[in-house]
Amino acid sequence: MKRPTAPVTSEWKLLLAAVSIDSRSDHLGLLLTKSTRWDLLFRLADQHGVTSLLYESLEPFTSLVPAAILASLRQDHERNIHKSLFLARELIRILDCLGELGIVVIPYKGVVLSELYYEDIALRQSGDMDLFVRKEDVARTKRAVRDLGYTPRLLIPADAEPDYIASGYECTFDSPAGKNLLELQWALQPRFYAVDFDMQGLFERSRNVKVAGRVVKTPSPEDLLLILSVHAAKHVWGRLIWLCDIAQILKHENLNWDWIQSQAGDIGIERILHITLLLLNRFFGTRIPPVIETKLLEDKTAKTFVEQIATSVAIGVNYEEEKLSYFRLMMRLRERKMDRLRFLARLSFTPGLGEWEAVPLPKALFPLYRLVRLARLACRFAST
Repeated sequence: MKRPTAPVTSEWKLLLAAVSIDSRSDHLGLLLTKSTRWDLLFRLADQHGVTSLLYESLEPFTSLVPAAILASLRQDHERNIHKSLFLARELIRILDCLGELGIVVIPYKGVVLSELYYEDIALRQSGDMDLFVRKEDVARTKRAVRDLGYTPRLLIPADAEPDYIASGYECTFDSPAGKNLLELQWALQPRFYAVDFDMQGLFERSRNVKVAGRVVKTPSPEDLLLILSVHAAKHVWGRLIWLCDIAQILKHENLNWDWIQSQAGDIGIERILHITLLLLNRFFGTRIPPVIETKLLEDKTAKTFVEQIATSVAIGVNYEEEKLSYFRLMMRLRERKMDRLRFLARLSFTPGLGEWEAVPLPKALFPLYRLVRLARLACRFAST
């Protein structure tokens, strides 16, 4: 991973100050006295999913922010309010339907996270609904949401569906109201990432909370911290909103750090957790929990990654998730050699939709898809 060299802009520093949960008004005010390229600041806020947070921070500075700029931000924030209210209504409709069928699901992120940790259902920008469902309930849940008007984006052949559920992790749905509005997830990531999260334990440790006046289940804060850290790592921490979410959890919860460290060690994501916490400290000044501070600061590899990733995020480097360089990075983020080897083996031999579409095979010959997968990967990487 090469360290990017483009300069970090003053607009980036202003955005960080505006979305930090511990933002000081005097520091923000000082930054606003400098020349600001408002169009660049808007693009950054939209790219990082923090437009509403930016509006909330800038609203008090009417003497330093042009009226037209505040009006534009307010308009974007109001659109987010309408979208969040719609998603909350849809979430309740889906949960009511699945509840009647005896299907237990756990919503997280989106409006649930916004109401719990931002204390405002519309302060966090939400684009869809994310629901964890038990693997054995995937088929029934898909049928139920189809009856509610949701259409799966991928049509999985009936013979391949058991393999897809075993190796995949989500099914995404469109609705008449928009594309990609619902994601059903039965695992944290695709199997080849080799992060074997305890999904049964996730359901057992879940807690009941109120969202939009309805009681719903959501992951325990310790589980949610690890889930969001792994999700951010999968996308190389490329959007500030993912770090803002974790910062809000740290602010509101008295976390069991002994359990978090033990669980992170068991599934081999200690380095990912350390990088996440160091990035929070780097971007927002978030205090590192004392119980983990010594171990974290001794992780020299994590600190090296943070130096590189922080600059990449600031200048908007995109990591294409089908490139060999991306997969190499994902392997290097794991601290244990065995996890890196499992990642490589699963990446090489776990077939997916691309293989099923490329070479139609009868059910009896499905084991040959492992060879199809290996051949397609070799061709792809040879061209990069």
